[in-house]
Amino acid sequence: MIYRAIGIMSGSSLDGLDIAYVILEETGGKWSFEIAAAACYPYSNDWHQKLSNATQLSALDYQLLHTSYGNYIGQKINEFIDANELHHKVHLIASHGHTTFHLPAKKTTAQLGDGAAIAAVTKLPVVNELRALDVAFGGQGAPIVPIGQKLLFNEYDCFLNIGGIANISFKDDGKYIGYDICPANRILNMLVKEKKLEYDDGGTMAAKGNIDRELLETLNGLDYYKKAYPKSLANSYGTDIIYPLIKNAALSTENALRTYVEHIAFQLGEVFNHSKFKTPDSKLLVTGGGAFNTFLIDRLKMILPDMEIIVPDKKIIEYKEALVMALIGVLRWREEVNVLSSVTGAQENSIGGALWLGNTD
Repeated sequence: MIYRAIGIMSGSSLDGLDIAYVILEETGGKWSFEIAAAACYPYSNDWHQKLSNATQLSALDYQLLHTSYGNYIGQKINEFIDANELHHKVHLIASHGHTTFHLPAKKTTAQLGDGAAIAAVTKLPVVNELRALDVAFGGQGAPIVPIGQKLLFNEYDCFLNIGGIANISFKDDGKYIGYDICPANRILNMLVKEKKLEYDDGGTMAAKGNIDRELLETLNGLDYYKKAYPKSLANSYGTDIIYPLIKNAALSTENALRTYVEHIAFQLGEVFNHSKFKTPDSKLLVTGGGAFNTFLIDRLKMILPDMEIIVPDKKIIEYKEALVMALIGVLRWREEVNVLSSVTGAQENSIGGALWLGNTD
């Protein structure tokens, strides 16, 4: 069976809205994929501010933003369809939305981007609210990408996504385990904004800095890193806890970047060096915007000399999560499991997602 789906992802780094048109084929339980078209629509300063400040809004203003952002997503999808001549070729849309509140201990998670609005604007079936059912079942609601790793990237032993938040997943006795490690690009991008830059290209600024050992020790001593999985991070952990710690250290931008890169690398090393899945021939697939940070990747290779660290082609790096959102939407359409309880700690696997048909003609 062949499915032609659009996957939508807005990560915590707030670099833009990722849209991928994916052709998924299932034959005898085996899945294959092609990312036939993809684009990232950068956020305007206005949208960046709206999404950044969403958690400070009143209930009414938050709901209005939820609807407005859904319309925005729908409009961008229509632009994408026009640009790539995809009219009458898309079976469904799967939208992750933009995470704002994430409180799994209270069985609550929220992603902006009203699915009804997206369906109304595009006139296409839409699946959204992808994390909600897992959280209702007592899970972390994150990471949800491992279902894609299981079905689409099974040749790798472990996976590292370095986005706004760095997270991992790996196979353990036939089950997939995964969790958030630490805030990553969101913090690095906040630091370089002091230089009026969007990101530290290749980690070149960080490479020029020096490590502040006192700050590094403080960061590595945070309570989250002592918790056992399953566990997940809200965006606010980086913006409200980690970023102020860095700013209070009063470092130059270069030294702050260098110290935080070392913190990310240290936490990744702690995870992989103390995980039983790690063997000399383990293959680690690295995706997300952080895969372009060659300085961070070089630090990771030094910390993990026995692992084969694979950085795939640019399209997979940038759009793997949008690809997996498309898969999650297709699995929801097929009424098949799309979130793994072995990863999230939920009571059971789930078939998550709200479905909006859009057009009944």
